[in-house]
Amino acid sequence: MPRRFRSALPLLGVLGVCGLVWLGGCRSSEPPKPAEPAAFALRPTPFDALSGWRSASVASSLNAFRRSCTELLERSASADMVAGKPDFGTVRDWQPACYRARQIGDTTDAAARRFFTRFFRPFRVVAGGSVEGRFTGYYEPELQGARERSARFSEPLHRRPSDLVKVPLGRFRSDAGGETLFGRVQDGTLVPYHSRAEIARGKLAGRGLAITWVDSRVDKFFLQIQGSGRVVLRDSSILRVGYAAENGQPYRAIGRDLINMGAIPREEMSMQAIRRWLAENPTRADALMNENPSYVFFRTLDSLRADLGPLGAQGVPLTPEVSLAVDPGFVPYGAPLFLTTRRPAVGSGRRGSSDTSTVPFRGLMIAQDTGGAIRGAVRGDVFWGAGDRAREVAGRMNASGRYAVLLPRTLSPGS
Repeated sequence: MPRRFRSALPLLGVLGVCGLVWLGGCRSSEPPKPAEPAAFALRPTPFDALSGWRSASVASSLNAFRRSCTELLERSASADMVAGKPDFGTVRDWQPACYRARQIGDTTDAAARRFFTRFFRPFRVVAGGSVEGRFTGYYEPELQGARERSARFSEPLHRRPSDLVKVPLGRFRSDAGGETLFGRVQDGTLVPYHSRAEIARGKLAGRGLAITWVDSRVDKFFLQIQGSGRVVLRDSSILRVGYAAENGQPYRAIGRDLINMGAIPREEMSMQAIRRWLAENPTRADALMNENPSYVFFRTLDSLRADLGPLGAQGVPLTPEVSLAVDPGFVPYGAPLFLTTRRPAVGSGRRGSSDTSTVPFRGLMIAQDTGGAIRGAVRGDVFWGAGDRAREVAGRMNASGRYAVLLPRTLSPGS
């Protein structure tokens, strides 16, 4: 699988996303290489054929689209929205809708629906002759922390160490693409950086690298998997942290280890099941987590609004239940997509239960993020926000679904 976090936007601290992380699917901050085209097509469909379009709440979708427009209006107008896919046009084709979106004062659902139906036409996204794909979820973890170390708050969130070296291999070999190595220099030779187990044993101690201190190594572990989150400090203030770098060690999915150990049946595997096992086996928890040598370093994201998520791969703040991580080799950042799928029923995942109850989920999403596990034309990861509910839904979401991409009316795909 691709490395989990390879920063394509280092100045933005892109959010890390993991769909099905317990089985190895993880998000990367660098847009993944697109999967091989499999009969990709866009089929025109009327708005009335989109089940739930007239009843869906789309006001927050308009606000999210306007945030995407901030980036689109700064790009070169002649740039392709998706390289090698002329159906999506150039940035110039999308900018008129952005200018109009900025002028709308009435942001009710009715006004937002009028805007999207006036400026866009929906097209079903097809891959391999099928409109069906896989949809998962991710969230922003929330941890308890403190500025100073104490007996309770003893687990550091590290900033990037000065001796961590990043090597973009494409600068040395043309066939390396976007591959990147991380390591450290020892006796004039680049060697692997310290592993998770080595860092846990104190390899970085005493170097002043702690951004803050948290009270749970397990919560820190899952924060590193997601790549971004918020820390509630003792004075109730919020510290936002995001991905800064990684140690370059290979990612190992401990969910597979638990299945192989016979600790959790494959059909019951979820993020909640892993957390439950770690809580019930505290003397074995560190050893299991250290089986994953990958380690993520953070930076602060203090400028982000508390009601929005962290920055996605497009470089704009994510909106809960609206932002969608997509494969940018097939779907352009900023594109609206009407998604029809199912999500876990909140509260259905009872302790010790394999309940997989779901309810319909339909909504107008905005493509604003990506992930290493998000590959293909019909594939997405829904951002659910922060908190217990978001964690519950994201941790168990894994459903088939379909979406239609909304394209500016000036475009005529296939013509």
